Amino acid sequence: MGSHPPIPTRVVLLAGPSGSGKSSFASRTGLPVLCLDDFYKEGTDPSLPQVAGTSDIDWDSPLSWDADVALAAIGELCRTGRTRVPVYDIATSARTGEEALDIERTPLFIAEGIFAADIVERCREMGVLADAICLRGRPSTTFRRRLLRDLREGRKSVPFLLRRGWRLMRAERSIVARQTALGAHACGKEEALGRLAAAAAGRVKARAAA
Repeated sequence: MGSHPPIPTRVVLLAGPSGSGKSSFASRTGLPVLCLDDFYKEGTDPSLPQVAGTSDIDWDSPLSWDADVALAAIGELCRTGRTRVPVYDIATSARTGEEALDIERTPLFIAEGIFAADIVERCREMGVLADAICLRGRPSTTFRRRLLRDLREGRKSVPFLLRRGWRLMRAERSIVARQTALGAHACGKEEALGRLAAAAAGRVKARAAA
């Protein structure tokens, strides 16, 4: 009897506004997780964008993130089951080291972060996309969850967090609309769990962006 070919590893991209519960949701699934926030550019990078009319760095712009390095890590995980990822300290906006991520030959893993939708099409072209999900909820709930998390973790100064939080709350619906246009399916956590189960069974075909 011949041996069976190895089951290919694929990725579920988990997007959504900051504070929508992506990290906690991903950790509850039991699947391996690649944190895309670890691929932020460092605070000294001259290419970092600024919020219009302010001196604040726009950490919510995809230009603040290194998509190419993140995609390389996803591709390596799908090919080999392991990669090395940067360790990023959000409070200091700096990479503080590097660590190994080994998912062995798990057929499905999650890559989660606010920029996950920006790489939907490129993951599809690589042939590794299982599904793309955008978690959504009430903007007021997201605002409160995000602010409490950021204050607890000391991510940035309080004035910066308040300015960012207010701006993101007002923009939340447009953020979800943009991520949906990029190919992520917007839904709540219960539907997301169902889509993960379907992806694990190979029953989901992520749609192409419009």
